Amino acid sequence: MIPANTNTTPSSLPEPDETAREHSEALVAQIRSAITDAGGAISFAEFMQRALYTPGYGYYSGGLQKFGGEGDFTTAPEVSPLFSQSLAAQCAQVLEQLGHADILEAGAGSGIMAATILAELEQLGMLPDRYYILELSGELRQRQRDTIESHCPQLLERIEWLDALPISGFRGVVLGNELIDAMPVQRFVIEDGEVYEQVVSDEAGNLQLTSRPANAELTGSVRALETAMGVPFADGYESEINAAGDAWLHSVAEMLEVGVVLLVDYGFPRHEFYHPQRSTGTLMCHYRHRGHPDPMILVGLQDITAHVDFTALAEAAVEDGLSVAGFTTQAHFLLAMGIEQRVASLDMEQQVKAAQQIKQLVLPSEMGELFKVIALTRGIDVPLQGFAFQDQRGRL
Repeated sequence: MIPANTNTTPSSLPEPDETAREHSEALVAQIRSAITDAGGAISFAEFMQRALYTPGYGYYSGGLQKFGGEGDFTTAPEVSPLFSQSLAAQCAQVLEQLGHADILEAGAGSGIMAATILAELEQLGMLPDRYYILELSGELRQRQRDTIESHCPQLLERIEWLDALPISGFRGVVLGNELIDAMPVQRFVIEDGEVYEQVVSDEAGNLQLTSRPANAELTGSVRALETAMGVPFADGYESEINAAGDAWLHSVAEMLEVGVVLLVDYGFPRHEFYHPQRSTGTLMCHYRHRGHPDPMILVGLQDITAHVDFTALAEAAVEDGLSVAGFTTQAHFLLAMGIEQRVASLDMEQQVKAAQQIKQLVLPSEMGELFKVIALTRGIDVPLQGFAFQDQRGRL
């Protein structure tokens, strides 16, 4: 998503309408019930899971407008078709090597990326046998179907929606754009040198973040991070661990027979993610194109995200027998895929519009530096074009 205005304070956010407020209150009531059943508190990861994915009520499951100018944020595929066309060109390189193969997109949002990739691959004569979309939200599935039918109805028959990853034997490309950042994270804080877990409790009818001593598993994970960083975290330091991302990648590795996992997301290598100066973590909420750090308000109405620790993803991939084939910024990836050359055939008016879109995608002050691209492979022995300009695996 395009970086939001993060100078927003919760009190200055737009007021939701009555219907949205009732929607949020219904979800909060379910979360409060879960807190009671758990004995007074639930982990932040469980709260985030419920806030985002509770069927019918969670942010991604409740039918609210999320993407584009009328939603809460704008992702790269909505900024310009040039982004998805560039991804399609990278997919084409892999599909050409594999012959008969498929594409699987996890979390396809509005469906515009799938539609653009398929249309571009059709132009290149490199269509996959099947284009799978892993999507649990029925509302988003319908929106994706409508988008694809509007842009390339002749290709709709190639698409199949999935409720879960295939068990095994997948050949092709797995795509995830702004996928890992939306997975529930554990939150920790250091108090008097000890590791505490941030949890959500119900205080007089209001959801509040509190803390409790971390269990052995979370404590071990945090101590391992301190060892990797070479310095203990200071008192008051708080941050996130995305165990769900590692687990998802493990499942992908189990099903991948041969191919590439291509992930685009915002985040950092570990030494930057857990830098001592990033002492409040990376958690961010997005509502009506405004960013703020309070996940306890607008529950079910706002997105909740955390940046990605790309070192953790790389380590998890290697443990599961995958190779880290490339890591770079979104800007270098798109430039290596020839995004600038794609506008040469456009008329002057279109070129001016495309130039503005490219700026949003590649400038450091926009999406170019914060967003990274990582490629994880099995059985692919050719250098991937998207990392030809600058491969930053050494930063991991």
